[in-house]
Amino acid sequence: MFIILSLVYCFAQLRNAEVTCVTVDMRAASCITFDTEKVSTPPATCCALLQELARGVKTLNDKKAICRCLKAGVKKFVGAQEGFLSQIPNACKIEVGFPVSINTD
Repeated sequence: MFIILSLVYCFAQLRNAEVTCVTVDMRAASCITFDTEKVSTPPATCCALLQELARGVKTLNDKKAICRCLKAGVKKFVGAQEGFLSQIPNACKIEVGFPVSINTD
């Protein structure tokens, strides 16, 4: 029971904290198969976790931080494809407000 309460507390704190790459990486990890294995759609878990991350975005700086983290994360994986990163917002029905790519600043 203590573990469950601890997890709930941690997730509540995450919602109030600034966006970190650790948070982004944890949520984006399930998207790797879409990016590297060229499956036709992102896994449901990928979309659910990224949608949760998007719901917590409060500012433009949060969006920029997430974008920087995703760009850095994609570069870590051999075989990651630029095109797949740009497809995830549309495939997961996440409104970003700007194009997502390795070159987005």
